[in-house]
Amino acid sequence: MSEANIVSIKLNGEKQDFILNKKDFKTGSRGYHAQGKMQIGDKRYQCNILCVEIGSKPQK
Repeated sequence: MSEANIVSIKLNGEKQDFILNKKDFKTGSRGYHAQGKMQIGDKRYQCNILCVEIGSKPQK
């Protein structure tokens, strides 16, 4: 089994890990994407994380 790609977000002292999945974007670029919810105190936040490989979009 391969190692998972994990990113940690720390917001107002609260930390949460998200798993990054490979993604081929509609533009042709490649990278990684993660999304999920995060609890901070009595509030919940929706998080979206994009990591786009610079220069991965095919040239026309």
